[in-house]
Amino acid sequence: MAYKHEDLSPPLDSTSSPPPLFDGTTRLYVSYTCPFAQRVWITRNYKGLQDKIKLVPINLQNRPAWYKEKVYPENKVPSLEHNGKVIGESLDLIKYVDSNFEGPSLFPTDPERRKFGEEIITYVDTFTRALYSSFKGDAVKEADAQFDYLENALKKFDDGPFFLGQFSLVDIAYIPFVERFQVFLSEVFKYDITAGRPKLAEWFEEINKIEAYKVTKTDPKELVEFYKKRFLDQQ
Repeated sequence: MAYKHEDLSPPLDSTSSPPPLFDGTTRLYVSYTCPFAQRVWITRNYKGLQDKIKLVPINLQNRPAWYKEKVYPENKVPSLEHNGKVIGESLDLIKYVDSNFEGPSLFPTDPERRKFGEEIITYVDTFTRALYSSFKGDAVKEADAQFDYLENALKKFDDGPFFLGQFSLVDIAYIPFVERFQVFLSEVFKYDITAGRPKLAEWFEEINKIEAYKVTKTDPKELVEFYKKRFLDQQ
């Protein structure tokens, strides 16, 4: 299936008017640079839902008041407006989009793979928290532990380069954060996440061939600057 490219509209800020809410259009509210929103954006793209789920980018630095008041009281992204209601939380949303819309399934039916997939998805918050908190301490030691965990998880199934063999919600849960950690650790700590980890190296290479993901990537230079400000200037 050929990938359907789309033009990305500029983010909506505090001067913007709301879209015609609850008019039957399904909308995915995102920020182009938010890793949590990126998970759902990748899922939507991979399933070929560009015409079914409209992407609505929000400027998180200058948020429109109507977003909190009329769309999502939590006032964060991602959120999905579907069937007259709005739901949030990225890990819930990738499962929701996979289950409630057409397109290739992103979670296997095989019970063993499902169980393993759920375990790895459940671990992702531990993974991200451990690495974020390590930037102010021993980043290399923590990176060793966390990326060894991924390397071992990638050895479980050998019928494809991804966590469950074939590309799935597990890969989608991790890639936005691995993308960011890879750039930041390399740039600031001169640490290569794939060194001595052949499975992770192959996973990273293969995932970067997936068009549905590539179009959602953040500019690495912007990313490093943002992380430096956020984590290193606070020391």
